Amino acid sequence: MASKYRVAAQMFGMREFIKTPEDMAKSLVRVKKAGYDYVQISGFGPIEAVELKKICDGAGVEPIGAHVGLPLFRENEKKVIADCKAWGIEYVAIPWLPRNDYKVLADWKKLFREFEGYAKRFAKEGVKVQYRNHSFEFEKFGIKNGAGGKTILDMLYENTKVLQAELDFGWVARGGYNPVVWAKKMSGRLDQVHFKDWGIIDDKPEFRAVGEGSIDWPSVIRACKASGTKDFIIEQDSCVVTKDPFLSYTISRANLKKMGL
Repeated sequence: MASKYRVAAQMFGMREFIKTPEDMAKSLVRVKKAGYDYVQISGFGPIEAVELKKICDGAGVEPIGAHVGLPLFRENEKKVIADCKAWGIEYVAIPWLPRNDYKVLADWKKLFREFEGYAKRFAKEGVKVQYRNHSFEFEKFGIKNGAGGKTILDMLYENTKVLQAELDFGWVARGGYNPVVWAKKMSGRLDQVHFKDWGIIDDKPEFRAVGEGSIDWPSVIRACKASGTKDFIIEQDSCVVTKDPFLSYTISRANLKKMGL
């Protein structure tokens, strides 16, 4: 019986290996062998959307979402929507922000309105817009006399309704917060999530394959399922230990299978 949950590999982790259509085809075959039937599109070279979908089909992997930079949303919404349809996906995430462009709370609130606008317009085209966090969104505004305040991420989701969360639990943990608490907090807006892990190497935090670091993944998985998550997406930003993203993706997938996912 097929699982109702999908586990995908985020392409950003293999960005040095997917710069041409030929390299993309070879890399996706390796992704399939690593145990993934699904991918999230990101980090690739100049490959047209229709061609990329054909390459994915040829490798036997299905795109289930994409990361598209905020500049392209601003420059050409219609192209983002058209690419999503060509890829056959219904989720697209804004994956990163130049945090220094947002100095005061008013800047952030203006951005929240912009995100919600995308989410509403894309929804009419059958595409759900998400925001993928890093750790800087856990900075607080409104601290008085050393106490109180709200995180940027809390305010983002308090000031939007249609925008979905693509919580990255590695960055949640790096930001000092509990992934389980955040998974529960975003119940109903958490269709897809990002998994990455942290370990200490030479006395500093470094990325590890999922299950090889510090995060309590079984508890996170339970909380995600309870909050309505459908897709679990693995991202290996860098591979300090293995020096090989495909090996790190393989380890992550094997560990998650042991956890029942």
